[in-house]
Amino acid sequence: MKTFASRVTSAAEGLPRRRFTVAEVEAMEEAEIIVQDERLELIGGELVPMSPKGYEHEAIKTALLDRWYRLPPNDCSVVPATTFRLGEDTYLEPDVVIYSRSTGLKGLSGPGVPLVVEIADSSLRYDMGRKAALYASFGVRELWVIDAVRLTARVHRDPASDGYETTADLAAEELLTPSFAPQEFALRLNELDLT
Repeated sequence: MKTFASRVTSAAEGLPRRRFTVAEVEAMEEAEIIVQDERLELIGGELVPMSPKGYEHEAIKTALLDRWYRLPPNDCSVVPATTFRLGEDTYLEPDVVIYSRSTGLKGLSGPGVPLVVEIADSSLRYDMGRKAALYASFGVRELWVIDAVRLTARVHRDPASDGYETTADLAAEELLTPSFAPQEFALRLNELDLT
């Protein structure tokens, strides 16, 4: 079966396109018009194929999850690769979302999520640019974009309609400390077990 990415075209550049809603995309997945395992995001009504994940990406995500799943119980849950519905015509697929258990998955909203983590190998420009701007416009309070190749991170805080007002770049040995999630989620990238 052909994947969505193999059916991408640029033939309609400059022409109007039909916008989809999250509900319509979910209905297409249910009807198997779109394969549920395809890595897609819906941005402003347009379906966008995501880059394939490389080894470094998966090693970092696995190490983060191993570490964070072992934290003492608190009011937060950690979910990997979830469909984060931000609006009627927009959903993203972040690598990790930390959210309040009292909110639950169904109650996820931009301002209600204390931390989103994106891990980038081939998609670094997109994750730090367009995707970060989308998270900010929907009020996600804190975004970490981890460069899987260089093992560095850019921390985004203070969302505004046109992007994050505060960003900071951190090296692998510097402490990444969340502002809104519990302090137990703090870490140094160079201390992760990437085997």
